[in-house]
Amino acid sequence: MLPLLTALLGAVLGAFTARRRRGNGFDIAQYAAVWAVIGGLLGYLALLVLVRL
Repeated sequence: MLPLLTALLGAVLGAFTARRRRGNGFDIAQYAAVWAVIGGLLGYLALLVLVRL
């Protein structure tokens, strides 16, 4: 559940970042996708750390 939430949060933050930089629709989609992958990976890493504790 944590990786999904962090991926969603990453996608939202990526879209806002691209919009703030005045990107077009493709830029917004690309930023959202990349930030979602990064957020998902960080969430998965956090999940692994929490399970190991």
